[in-house]
Amino acid sequence: MSDAPFDLAVTDELLATTRAVRKRLDLGRAVPRSVLLECVALAQQAPTGSNSQGWRFMIVDDAGVRKELAGLYKKAADAYLSLARARLDGNDKQTARVYDSAFWLVEHLAEAPVHVIPCLTGRAPDGPNIAGASYYGSIFPAVWSFQLALRSRGLGSALTTLHLVHEREAAAVLGLDFDAVTQVALLPVGYTRGTDFKHAARPSPETITWWNRGGG
Repeated sequence: MSDAPFDLAVTDELLATTRAVRKRLDLGRAVPRSVLLECVALAQQAPTGSNSQGWRFMIVDDAGVRKELAGLYKKAADAYLSLARARLDGNDKQTARVYDSAFWLVEHLAEAPVHVIPCLTGRAPDGPNIAGASYYGSIFPAVWSFQLALRSRGLGSALTTLHLVHEREAAAVLGLDFDAVTQVALLPVGYTRGTDFKHAARPSPETITWWNRGGG
């Protein structure tokens, strides 16, 4: 008898097929607020540093606000993504598809039914690496739990950060106190067109795992 407390086949499939979803977002289907709150409730179960629970989830379903955020995103993306794609290895087909999807999102972000901006109270501290790692480590487990909860309900998302180039302007759009709240990402959210997401091509775990000491 297995000691695993969950159905491993189902759990592993959820973990292995929760993709960054852009082109397959259903832009025409509304997302009930009740479903989003269910996912936030699950995200709240994630661990945080010192049990601080400093998460905040700004959920934007107003079309006008989404349009303003999408404008800030595009302002940052136009330069960054064009430069990144110009440097892309032409033989790397998988990464090329990712960039094509990213460019599509630039043009259609405002149409995503919901934008979710995970935030932390306070501002990211200056100082040694442990300060930043502890600060952001208190939100990203919750973000991933939120994304898994979305996937299990037939919704998709993609974690983006480009709008943070203009975080202060975004704070004004969202009515946030820039000095008291740190935005850490923007997730376009919507139901997915189909749920048949595949495992991504990845190298074997042996190629990225070190045992006891770093290797060359």
